[in-house]
Amino acid sequence: MKVVIAKSVLELILTNAQSYLEKKDLSQITSHILLQAENSVLKVKATDFEIGFSYLSSELNIVESGYATANGTKLLGIIKSFKEDEITLETINNYLYIKQKNSKFKLPMFNHLEFPSFPEIENKSKFDIDAEDFVKAVKKITPAIDNNNPKFELNGALIDIKSNFINFVATDTRRLGIFKKNRDNDNEFLLIIPKKAIIELQKLFSDKIEFFYDENTLIAKSDDFTFFTKLINGKFPDYERIIPKDKHFRLQLDRNKMIESIKQISVISNEIKVTFKSKNILFESLNDENIEAKTEIDFETGLDDEINLSFNIKYMLDFLSNIEDNSFILGYNDSNLPFTLEAKDFITIVMPIIR
Repeated sequence: MKVVIAKSVLELILTNAQSYLEKKDLSQITSHILLQAENSVLKVKATDFEIGFSYLSSELNIVESGYATANGTKLLGIIKSFKEDEITLETINNYLYIKQKNSKFKLPMFNHLEFPSFPEIENKSKFDIDAEDFVKAVKKITPAIDNNNPKFELNGALIDIKSNFINFVATDTRRLGIFKKNRDNDNEFLLIIPKKAIIELQKLFSDKIEFFYDENTLIAKSDDFTFFTKLINGKFPDYERIIPKDKHFRLQLDRNKMIESIKQISVISNEIKVTFKSKNILFESLNDENIEAKTEIDFETGLDDEINLSFNIKYMLDFLSNIEDNSFILGYNDSNLPFTLEAKDFITIVMPIIR
């Protein structure tokens, strides 16, 4: 294989591939990327078995078709060290040579035939959703995905495909995030996508992405790239039972005023007590230490009696940072029961702090 390619083009491809590489065990072929040059196209693949990424580029000159592998992290470091000019990649005697003018590097290769195969889209079901809508949906619920929970299904996001809508759901057991997207679908199905894959999916930019799935795998495909992830096998909590059906109080609140006041308290505390009065809202820190923070805003709530809520500040800010409207609805039944934060098709249910 021998190709000539611009530094900027190759660097961008290799940067996007970094999240898919095995970083701990460099003896594994999954620490390498696979380069395939043929028919005027360079295909670059990277996978750690759990997720994988393949990218196509025609912005190069193929002198000789062929294959190569190279440690993805080391190769990116070499490319970054070069100036903005053309780079030559050439395989000679099981080594990949990387050259630019008077600079030359050599990296060992694995047998490209040993590189893991990617799943195919044949015999997989498909659901259609605009790429921008998909990224918007998963971005809203990502903060609620748990980390390292013994119940593996909570370390991912649920894509609940119904006949006329799709629910995107995540929970860390202390809050539950749901985004509903109205959409007609041919099949009803449940997918639990790992958090790492959810984060990587948000980085894929394309006007048109097609999604294919079966019980084990999700594939996202565009003209330029193919992404895949293994799915989490497990039973996601029955989230619909957790959503309060009725709320005794529904307060329409100003997003910016709430953010400003809560952030003031967050300087010294991660937990907050908010008291909603008839004509104002009081914000107080919850702390075991001898530290105190208070602030208050004038706001007509229309309440006859006070409402007190104590909660983790992060949960509220995560919700408020992922809505576009200037106002939102807080649904409330009792200070000891979960409360809801709602804005259009996005809802977060939060467990209060009980003391």
